[in-house]
Amino acid sequence: MSKVKCDHCHLEFDESVMIKENDLNFCCKGCQGVYHLLKDDGLDSFYDKLGNKTISPPLEIDDDVDRFDSKSFEEMFISTTDDGFKQIDLIIEGIHCAACVWLNERILYDTEGIVSADINFTNNKAKIIWDEDVIKLSEIIKRIRSIGYNAYAYDSSSADKEAAKAKRDYFIRMMVAVFASVNIMMLGVAKYTGFFTGMDDEIKSYVHLGEFIFATPVVFYSGWIFFRGAYYGLRNRILNMDFLVSSGVVFTYIYSLFILFGAKGESYFDSAAMIITFVLVGKYLEVIGKKSAVDTLDKIKGTLPLEATIIENGIKKSLPLNSIKVGHIIELRAGEKVCIDGIITNGEGSFDESSLTGESIPVYKKQGQKVFSGTINSDSVIRYEVTKTYKDSTLNSIVTLLEDSLRSKPKIEYKANEISKSFSITILSLSLLTFIVWYFFGLDLGFDYDGTNHFEKSFIVAISVIVIACPCALALATPIASLIGISELAKNGLLFKEAKYIESMAKADTLVLDKTGTITKGELKVVKARILDDNIHKLNLLYSLIDTSNHPVSKSVKKYLQKEYDLISKDLSSIKNIEAKGIKANYKNVEGKVFQLLGGNIDLLKENGINYKFDSSNTVYLFAINKRVIATFELIDEIKENAKELISDANKNAIKVIMLTGDNKKVASRVASKVGIKEFVAGINPIEKAKYIENLKKEGKTVIMAGDGINDSIALAKSDVAIAMGNSSDITISVSDIVLLNNSLESLQKAFSISRRTYKFIKQNLLLSLVYNAITIPLAMLGYVIPLVAALSMSLSSLLVVANSMRIKQKDK
Repeated sequence: MSKVKCDHCHLEFDESVMIKENDLNFCCKGCQGVYHLLKDDGLDSFYDKLGNKTISPPLEIDDDVDRFDSKSFEEMFISTTDDGFKQIDLIIEGIHCAACVWLNERILYDTEGIVSADINFTNNKAKIIWDEDVIKLSEIIKRIRSIGYNAYAYDSSSADKEAAKAKRDYFIRMMVAVFASVNIMMLGVAKYTGFFTGMDDEIKSYVHLGEFIFATPVVFYSGWIFFRGAYYGLRNRILNMDFLVSSGVVFTYIYSLFILFGAKGESYFDSAAMIITFVLVGKYLEVIGKKSAVDTLDKIKGTLPLEATIIENGIKKSLPLNSIKVGHIIELRAGEKVCIDGIITNGEGSFDESSLTGESIPVYKKQGQKVFSGTINSDSVIRYEVTKTYKDSTLNSIVTLLEDSLRSKPKIEYKANEISKSFSITILSLSLLTFIVWYFFGLDLGFDYDGTNHFEKSFIVAISVIVIACPCALALATPIASLIGISELAKNGLLFKEAKYIESMAKADTLVLDKTGTITKGELKVVKARILDDNIHKLNLLYSLIDTSNHPVSKSVKKYLQKEYDLISKDLSSIKNIEAKGIKANYKNVEGKVFQLLGGNIDLLKENGINYKFDSSNTVYLFAINKRVIATFELIDEIKENAKELISDANKNAIKVIMLTGDNKKVASRVASKVGIKEFVAGINPIEKAKYIENLKKEGKTVIMAGDGINDSIALAKSDVAIAMGNSSDITISVSDIVLLNNSLESLQKAFSISRRTYKFIKQNLLLSLVYNAITIPLAMLGYVIPLVAALSMSLSSLLVVANSMRIKQKDK
């Protein structure tokens, strides 16, 4: 068989394995794929530059890529969104900076069929949503691999192993750089001492040789991650931070090689090694800073057991959490954690819910009450029926919310990314301009050099400009602060579904609050009851009517009746809930006679033709049978702790507070005056609440709303940021952007406080990075900074941003 040459790698191969495509010959599918990728991205000029040189063919990381499209893989790792798209969490291997995240997101967003792709900067976890009719998951994996990264499905155990492996590799590269740089510094002491005292050229050449020996592994082993990042950035027409570091190192290293092999001047192997070392050490410390910020998430994820004991046909057996289904009965012993949500079917005991709510006092629960994953059974053996799968359980939902919020980006970060896109091009242009000015115009600011080292001086000054510029600090400014802010919010029982709501909370000018369950405790207490007809049959009908409702007023009246009377529930028909007013229903007795039942406020009675005068500043519940009032109840709802403090804090920060309630005006006025709210709207139904929010937004207001009931869900959905109290219904939580786990208004106050502080530090970080570059780049252009100092300065600027972000954890004085 004859030999032919591959049109991509230019290596010769046996014609029998050739892949023929029109007039092109490829030795393997990898070369064929890379060829088309370069051509499609407009980078086919690469082959003109390559000439007759050969390159290594692409490495096949995993030839079993079709497994990503298998049914078993889909069942284990892929879910379907409400819109019918496919969703998966992937770990992107090879990411080491914010620029890598940006590169991967850009490539994925430019791929047809991918709906969204968001990468968590802290753990390299990517949430990808795609249209299965347009693109397969295997094709997405290939796309990621085509730019030099690898991707695999997120699994907590394998992800931890891969993360540990990557961290170990990073640490080894850093230590090689540190060891070699220390030895170069020792040689540097001799070289610079000899510069002032006199040193033979032969001895100097040996010093240069020693520096070359130590610098080479630093540049090509420790610095490989920067060259790799720069290469794949260039392939996709992106000039990133890696390119700035790499170009500075390569130019310095090549220039030093000329000196080593006989050219006149000083070598700068020490600078090349130090640039790599300082940047590596800085990035390693940056990783440690990020790690401390996500400790909260790691602690939460590590609290659940891996399996639970279920009771099936009277037999106990252990099952992994993923295998437990709704309806299974789980036995929970004293000291064990609830792993999946459920309802107690047997036993009673105290539960430590501090991991969810932050409250240290145990909550006593008995048969029929809910238990939540992540809480601890303190003192007894209970059995409960599973009501949610592990995937939908409370604790897993919290982890998912936290990871999603860490992955999302505030608006200000997108603005910062826009600035950083053109940053590298600007710096390279300034570096070239600096070289031209120094070399051709002989700029002299007091440095003593002659014509023999004129090029050297111009070259080194230009390199310093490249090295000192720090797009990394600019790229870090927002994500690191957002990360720490989200972590602090989570510690205080605040779950932000997306990081962008930090910015919205910080810039909010209007806070809308529901009354019952938000400003008040939602635990109404009957303070006055008038039973106008104590016929037990009629009281049974009253009890039956309120038993059909979950409204706080109905629950409180029911509780009162249970305490005072021994009543039974009857079957009712035509039950209808009238929003913000009450309930109406019919009862048919054994004789076939139909009774109309009404239970609610005075407006409900008027609407049904009952003219009944009842004046009270408390919440009122009236019950009538066939248009005759049978009983009246007056209830009060205690104000929540910290309500006045929340309103006062909002007023101090120029946030207008408005209360919306379906209750009557007198009750609303009493509550508003107690907490210091100046504006409120009473007797308003859910539709009207939503319209009120819409009108505020039309006025240009940034509206934050907090509520807890299903009746608040429409208004919450209309607001800029929707906040659900911890005791909210599932529907309310689903439409909300922030969840207060502990149902405390102090937490809501902290949400504003931490958001404002986080946003303040984001702006500080951006200002720090811009001021740093504005000061240091001109200094480097004027020749006042050598490359070694430039590399140290660049690393310190990134660390300064990280250190400043850590101040978010400090409480306001």
